[in-house]
Amino acid sequence: MLLDKLQGFFFTRAKFYLTKYNRVLPFGDTIVDRWDKAKFLGFGENTSIYDNSLVLGNVYVANNTWIGPNTLLDGSGGCLEIGAHCSISAGVQIYTHDTVKRSLSGGKAAIEYANTKIGNNCYVGPNVVIVKGVTIGDNVVIGANSLVTKSISSNLVAYGTPAKVIGKSLKYQGIK
Repeated sequence: MLLDKLQGFFFTRAKFYLTKYNRVLPFGDTIVDRWDKAKFLGFGENTSIYDNSLVLGNVYVANNTWIGPNTLLDGSGGCLEIGAHCSISAGVQIYTHDTVKRSLSGGKAAIEYANTKIGNNCYVGPNVVIVKGVTIGDNVVIGANSLVTKSISSNLVAYGTPAKVIGKSLKYQGIK
């Protein structure tokens, strides 16, 4: 039976990941290589994205970027760009559109679209939401569980709901 074969395959792969990396992954991530998925999507060299991440529309990711599990990269409303050497943590959602005005107007207003961009060398913490039209500069840290509704210039640290700048990220550069 196919189900028995799939379960056997899953447990064989799960044992491999548990033994080698001390982790157990969802079914899709046990059979889809993160780096191969990134290549398939046309992302930059040495970039990885978990199989359980959802990618919609025009999404471009540069080299050496890690995109964690359970992320949503929604470029369906414009262009979503993520720079090189970034970490996009688990549960992050990044959008290029919203339907707020359309919903509130009973469908009379249009869906709003805008490009969204994250620069190079950025860390986006777990469960962050970045709304349409936001530009995040280079060397930026966004703290966990933040809602980013406005653009953030380079070399800054921001967190909160809504995210507010709380300092400079330059002190993190050059750490050995």
